[in-house]
Amino acid sequence: MTANIAGATAPFSYAQIAGGHSNLTFRVDDAAGHRYVLRRPPLGHRLASAHDMRREHKIIAGLAATDVPVAPALGLCTDESVNDLPFYVMSYVDGHVIRDKDTAEAVLGRHGCARASESIVDTMAKIHAVDLERAGLADLGRHEGYIERQLNRWHGNIVEQRTRELPLVDRVHAELLGRIPAQGPATLVHGDYRLDNCMVDATGEVIAVLDWEICTLGDPMADLGLLMVYWNGPDDDTSAWANPVNTADGFFNRAQLAERYARVSGRDISHLDFYVSFAYWKLACILEGVYARYLGGALGERSAEELEPFARQVDGAAQMAAAMLDRL
Repeated sequence: MTANIAGATAPFSYAQIAGGHSNLTFRVDDAAGHRYVLRRPPLGHRLASAHDMRREHKIIAGLAATDVPVAPALGLCTDESVNDLPFYVMSYVDGHVIRDKDTAEAVLGRHGCARASESIVDTMAKIHAVDLERAGLADLGRHEGYIERQLNRWHGNIVEQRTRELPLVDRVHAELLGRIPAQGPATLVHGDYRLDNCMVDATGEVIAVLDWEICTLGDPMADLGLLMVYWNGPDDDTSAWANPVNTADGFFNRAQLAERYARVSGRDISHLDFYVSFAYWKLACILEGVYARYLGGALGERSAEELEPFARQVDGAAQMAAAMLDRL
């Protein structure tokens, strides 16, 4: 760090930042009072198609000159003798990650929650409007066939690390493949866009989008569908992701988020139910991957009984995906 980041002064202290079930994130404090953030792959089993530090660094570096708020990228290290695996360092952004209702009420209040609702949608629209050539991200992935590729990628991931049979996940995968809407021009797609993957200031404004691990090029409606799954607004039905953070007074409901996105982005959202079903199915796959890594020891020694809540979440998400398909 002293050799590659201007001003970085040894010695350094490191503290893992809570949140996330995949790549590991650490706060780094140096002897001169500077603060940084270091990202590296997880411990234990890693999927061949995930945890690419070079790619993640390229994304946030490319977004630096856009109006998408990201933490500034400072350096990438690919020499595995330094820290066992590649890692990158970025500037520390001082803000709030809102993960629970009490924090939302204490930090944001009613007006801040309303502004966070607006800002998370407006920021998502900015992500989808990025000029890919200017940002140097036009080669980040294939431009066509996003949903089909995602369906096959995530299904392949759970087959690769399968710990049990998941017949409903398999059935929904097949049904979704047969109902894919036509995709328009490819945009940047975050892939895991939700409130606690954004940092906000005290007014609710998004000041940094985090966790670009599975970002690629594709159909922007997939991000909106996933946000619908993670968001439980004041009068929304509870989703398979049951965090009540968005029930705090002032937050929009899902319909208001979708309406704002359609207005701000100018996109057709008439196929939103398909993308919500796809998002529930993808959530099931993500959670199954987390469950498999934890069974494999990524959290240390844990019994199957201790990890059973993850297994139940997978089943619940798959059931919600199937129920959404029945509405199409």
